[in-house]
Amino acid sequence: MAIDFTLAPEHEEIRGRVREFIRDTVVPAVDGLGDERTADRDAYLRLIFGLRGKARARGLWLPHMPEEWGGMGLGHVALAMVQSEAAKTRLGPWILNCSAPDEGNMHTLLHWGTDEQKERYLRPLLEGTRMSCFAMTEPEVAGSDPTLIRTTAVQDGDEWVINGHKWFISNARRAGFAILIARTEPDLPEGSRGANTAFLVDLPQRGWDDVREVETMHGSTGHSEIVITDLRVAGSQILGGRGNGHRLGQHRLGPARLAHCMRWISQAETALDMMVDRALNRRSHGSALADKQGVQWLIADSAMELYQCKLMVLHAASKIDKGEDFRTEVSMAKHFVANSLNRIVDRAIQVHGALGYSTDTPLASMFQHARWARLADGADEIHQMRIAERTIAAYRATGSTNAATGGLPL
Repeated sequence: MAIDFTLAPEHEEIRGRVREFIRDTVVPAVDGLGDERTADRDAYLRLIFGLRGKARARGLWLPHMPEEWGGMGLGHVALAMVQSEAAKTRLGPWILNCSAPDEGNMHTLLHWGTDEQKERYLRPLLEGTRMSCFAMTEPEVAGSDPTLIRTTAVQDGDEWVINGHKWFISNARRAGFAILIARTEPDLPEGSRGANTAFLVDLPQRGWDDVREVETMHGSTGHSEIVITDLRVAGSQILGGRGNGHRLGQHRLGPARLAHCMRWISQAETALDMMVDRALNRRSHGSALADKQGVQWLIADSAMELYQCKLMVLHAASKIDKGEDFRTEVSMAKHFVANSLNRIVDRAIQVHGALGYSTDTPLASMFQHARWARLADGADEIHQMRIAERTIAAYRATGSTNAATGGLPL
């Protein structure tokens, strides 16, 4: 039997080092600074960049990138355990330089970039001296259907002139460059997958107007609205070839969705730990909450869901590592883990009572962030549509739905 859910000894050693570094170095340092929104900005930046230096010195840098590019060379299964350990604190993945959107942009540049583009854009991302954003979503059209993009790029000699409107562009105000998706083939009908092209745009630049940070449930935390007016880029700034913007975007989003799930599992596990701790230490009506059947059901449901989340992510990651078609499994994982995160955090709040609803614990903030998970990288309903389509297609092709339910040997 090839099924084995244990880690290789070298990966178990890495997990131990990541866990120790996050627990003993990162969390105390960040907690000691207090609320980052009111902390001294220079002190905050010195702290977090200093932590990045420590991560790099300990060999915990770029776990998702090949060794020849300065990374740890981990596959997606091994990456799952690093991401889940790092995400025990919000800044963990960033300190290890494996956080969104830079992580997905690194993969994209490595796969699609020319040698010159890799040196100019990928290398600074890997070194941690530059940040990036991915500019695709627009307010006028459904973000779940990038074939509807209205931002246009028109060729003018050796340059392209770009006009359009983007929003929810995460990290834009900190980015040194953007990967921007624009329509370059106006003669193709709406819905065509070959109509868009990806461009590398240096920032700041004339014609790129970051008009505001969109206020969300968890505040103004880096999701920008961008107005693009007569922005000029050279033809050499096309990434991945003309007309390949849709393919590039989908190639980027598959593994990125799973990386989100890896981090969400960590948050769900933290919420479950807090739920059980509260149940053991809070008494009501003559006994601990942990002795109440209603609370036990909340704990049991959360434990079962978290188990399913972990299995789904590990299986999808193994398919990516094997070079197999992973689209259905990643869609299922993304949908299920995002919804489980919402449910588990909500149950933890319930067990904490009024304390959970307050900001005295991290649960309120976790719940606000968790709601975003059901929209990020494809809304729930889009993933359900794709899962159904592939399930129907599998039955039509083989007379069985097995291939659409993991293709597992049972």
